[in-house]
This record gives sequence, structure tokens and C-alpha cells, in this order.
Amino acid sequence: MNKEPVSRELFDEVMVPNYAPGNIIPVRGEGSRVWDQEGREFLDLQGGIAVTSLGHAHPGLLGALQEQSEKIWHLSNVMTNEPALRLAKTLCDHTFAERVFFANSGAEANEAAFKLARRYAWDHFSPEKHEIISFKNAFHGRTLFTVSVGGQHKYLEGFEPAPGGIHHADFNDLDSVKALISKEKTCAVVIEPIQGESGVVPADPEFLKGLRQLCDDNDALLIFDEVQTGVGRTGHLYAYEMYGVVPDILTSAKGLGGGFPVAAMLTTAKVGASLAVGTHGSTYGGNALACAVAQKVIDTVSQPEILKGVNERSEKLRQGMMAIGERYGVFSEVRGAGLLLGCVLTDQWKGRAKDFLAAGLDEGVMVLVAGADVVRLAPSLIIPETDIDEALERFETAVKKLAQ
Repeated sequence: MNKEPVSRELFDEVMVPNYAPGNIIPVRGEGSRVWDQEGREFLDLQGGIAVTSLGHAHPGLLGALQEQSEKIWHLSNVMTNEPALRLAKTLCDHTFAERVFFANSGAEANEAAFKLARRYAWDHFSPEKHEIISFKNAFHGRTLFTVSVGGQHKYLEGFEPAPGGIHHADFNDLDSVKALISKEKTCAVVIEPIQGESGVVPADPEFLKGLRQLCDDNDALLIFDEVQTGVGRTGHLYAYEMYGVVPDILTSAKGLGGGFPVAAMLTTAKVGASLAVGTHGSTYGGNALACAVAQKVIDTVSQPEILKGVNERSEKLRQGMMAIGERYGVFSEVRGAGLLLGCVLTDQWKGRAKDFLAAGLDEGVMVLVAGADVVRLAPSLIIPETDIDEALERFETAVKKLAQ
């Protein structure tokens, strides 16, 4: 049955107005290209905000989804299923982890991580050891707990009172953490190896090593939020490998399902034991369809040639954007790792990141923003280099028009 196209105006009629989507409505994608309702083509450097890790309509993911859809879609967690067990084993084999908890989104994986940290401290120390240290400008999700742990008060306005026992230190400032941490009260320190939403700001390696030591000295757990940096995004399967710092808990989502909603919390057997039967749950966590797709994603992304290719594409994209920045005086630096890059606007362009997003769309290239001063790029990990070249050409045309 043919379905009539729907207009952007319908959003305003039927949707809660917490989003402000653009005027185009993509209806089809293949690789790193998408087409809207009018058939107009766009090169995708957004990746669904670091989600479509293998691009659109990847044949391997389509095959995994089709194969599992003909077997079983969903079971309650009263029993387990084969795709969930296989995926958990694969994640443990590829990382520091010994235990896995599945959820549906990054926020839910982080919620589980924060609850686990408090429960572990409750089990092994005392109820007073419940405080969590996070960082200013951090982003960990939109549930009340995760948005409270995140360090951006604007996302909490109107939803207070917030859960207590949460403190925020300065990113990349170990002394600010030392001023807050205590053996008696701190149960965990949580950090993004690269702060994504606040501007693609990488953590200093020595800072992360210092955090690891502080946590060890204070019997606190170190949690890495790798919702955005994980699953090959930095050129490593997970960014902790790049830094040589092993956390006690790691959260993963976004690219894990390549576009299918799935998330995971990874931890050790000792820590994971605190989530005993009945302490936490998720109706859809470990869904057979989601886990089958995620299995194919991990099997593909973990291949050495794919991870090597991420770094090669990163350098090409980084150099191309920096050259555009220099020619038109728009970018002062391009920072980040792998295919999570932030192009920092120069002083004269500060506050205008959304103008670059809009101008890019006009020329058929999709980019992101990270705050008001950074243009963010998070394309498919396997975006063809010819697509990068074409995207850079289109984006330069957009910048040239902006700069006129």
C-alpha cells in the first residue's frame, strides 16, 4: 500500500515540541548518502550523532536483522536468548569486561552504571559512601539521574529537585577532583574520555591516569561513559584503549547497534555481582533483534582494517576541514579523535555553529554542532574516501557563501 508523504508541519501538530527539526525529511539512505522526500541527495557527516557506525542500509546489518526476525524477536528477562549471550561473550572477549548488562539507550546504560556504583559501595563499604563526582559540561543522558550527573544545568532547569550526592569538578583539572573526592563518601567518578556534546574536548592522558589513581586510593569506581566514543569511533574499539586507562565500568550505546536501539554496561565480575537478582532491570534490554544486529556491528568494526581505516579517514577529514578553516578564517582548530571531530570556530564566528549546519544542508552536506562554537563531525566509520572529498567540496561551497 502506498503511503502519502507527510509534511514537516505535521510535527508541530502531533509531536511534543522538545525538538526543533529542520525542514527536510530524509526517507532513504545508502552508505553515507541520504535522500529526502523530494529526492534531493545529502552526504551524511552526522551519522545520526555517532550512531550509524556502518552507514545506512549496510548489507551485513540488514542480513543480521532479517535472519533474526525470522526466528524470535523478543523474550522477557525471565529467560535469556542466544543473540544476547553471544554479544555479551564477544564484548567481554574484546574488552576488560567480565560481565554485561543490556539496555536500550546511553542514558539507560549510564543509569545502570550509576546505580551499580552506589549499590557496590553499599555492599562493600557503607550507605554514606554514595557520592558521585562528574565534570562540568559533561553529558550523560536525559533521565533525571543522568541529567543530574551531567554537568550542564540548562538540561535540569524546571525538573528539580535533582537527586543528591552529585558533585562536579573541572574537566582536565585533577586538583579540582582532589578537592571533592573522599574515601568515606565517594563511590564513583564518571567521565567521558572525550566530552562530545560540549564541544568535542578530549581528556588529557595524564589526567585520566590521575583519576584512575585517585579512585584506587579512595576505594571509588571509575566509570567511562563511552556512549559516543565507543565502537570504533576513535579508531580503537573503545577509547580507554587509546588512553591506556582501564575503568571499572564502561557504558556503550549509539554506534553499538548501527542505528538499532541497543546499549550495554560493561564491568568486572566483582563489581557486577552487586546487581543481584531483582536489583535492576530493563524490559527490552537484551532484545534478540537488537543483539543480533549489534553482534554484526562489533564483528565488523573490531576488524583491524576497519579501525585502521577510521584513523586514515580521520586524517583526511581533519586536514580538509582545517584547510577550509584557514582559507576562510572560520576554524581555529580541529580536535577530537578518529571520526569524532570538532571544528572550533574562530572568535569572529563564535556563536554561529548552527549557521554552518544550515549552510551545509543548503549545499547537500549534513554536519552537526556541539554547542554554539563547534561544528561536529561523526560520519560512518567506513565512509568512502571519495564521499569525504565530495562532502568537503560541498561544505567549502557552503562556507564560502557564509563568508561573503
